[in-house]
Amino acid sequence: MMKVRSVILSAAALLAATAPAMADAKTEQFVKQNANEVLNSLNNPSLSADERTALFSDYMEEFADLNAVSKFVIGKYARRFTDEEMKRYQHAFRTYALAVYENELDAYRGEEVVVQGSTDRTPRDSIVDTTIERSDGKAMSVRWRVLDRGGEYQVVDVALDIDGNLIWLAIEQQAQFLALLDRTNGSAQALIDKINGMTAKLESERR
Repeated sequence: MMKVRSVILSAAALLAATAPAMADAKTEQFVKQNANEVLNSLNNPSLSADERTALFSDYMEEFADLNAVSKFVIGKYARRFTDEEMKRYQHAFRTYALAVYENELDAYRGEEVVVQGSTDRTPRDSIVDTTIERSDGKAMSVRWRVLDRGGEYQVVDVALDIDGNLIWLAIEQQAQFLALLDRTNGSAQALIDKINGMTAKLESERR
């Protein structure tokens, strides 16, 4: 797993500065139920590794809006990619993002996601704080950014505790991807190749 060691401090400050209002109970319940289903998909002993990955991916696809995340992380370039480039890029990003989530959460398979609290950024944009405790007593903090789209909830970013730092995947990826696109005159292929290489590294470390 590619170790992300830097924290995007400005994003953390922005989140910390939001008003400490509690998100509604439905948002917290949405995270609790779906996050536990995602985690439990990693713990089915009757499944092969490939089957477990497929089930985990299916749950994450329903739980999180990966297409929205993929567009966010490339900023202005989302309007510059052709339809064919966007399709190939989103496929590559989705595969990579799912591999990141699976690798990080795999150590906590079988454990329970516990909601610790929540904060409203706006009436339709909330942060839900959770922890996952392993049997050895080591706890992992996970934050879920959830949008309420007319009563339909969906996760649009996840912050994972990686090497002691709480990293928002979409924000961290945006910094990396925009830097690459700026260097390559907005080359979709250069970005796709980079993402595919990152995914291959994750998959090799999973074996």
